[in-house]
Amino acid sequence: MKRNALFVACCLVSTVFGFSACQPAAPDTNRAVTNTAANANANKETVNPVAIEAEISRLEKEWAAAAQRHDAEAVGKFLADDLQMTYPDGTTGTKSSELRDIASGAMTVDSWEIADTKVTVLGPDSAFITGRGIIKNGKYKAAESKTAVNISGEYRFTDVYVRRNGQWLAVASQTTKIENPAPPTVVASPSPVATPSPATKASPK
Repeated sequence: MKRNALFVACCLVSTVFGFSACQPAAPDTNRAVTNTAANANANKETVNPVAIEAEISRLEKEWAAAAQRHDAEAVGKFLADDLQMTYPDGTTGTKSSELRDIASGAMTVDSWEIADTKVTVLGPDSAFITGRGIIKNGKYKAAESKTAVNISGEYRFTDVYVRRNGQWLAVASQTTKIENPAPPTVVASPSPVATPSPATKASPK
């Protein structure tokens, strides 16, 4: 009886040790967390706000300059195919209508200045720019109109850009005319300070 009991006990011990040896090793959670963090850092893009701001500002100025010289091809390079535009009179436009107006010469201006720009970077592939457009001696004549409309003045604009396939493209643009723009600030020159005349010497006697 004791022999049988001892035999059964030995079998149970062997079974337990054998089962434990067959179990897979517990996962190293610390290593898994470290690898996940490393992969996340590797995939995270580095945002360079200074470079993005410079590029968006350059495109905005090029847009105005190219439109002034009726260079639709240059403008088309940084307008998205799904561009949506809202003009000062409330009408809307697309990339094709914008390029058509530029190429046709419907708009003429003596100068088109971009000022007070501010670029807000939303991420590695999105940003928007705000600023003022100052147009001098500007006229716009629609194809169906007999007379040109005076478009001279100052405008506020907001343009949204996204980066697709490594290229920044405008996807939305909204412009509002400033009805009563503030006159430019004139800094007065300091008045010359009067210097006292030298003391008069007494005449010799």
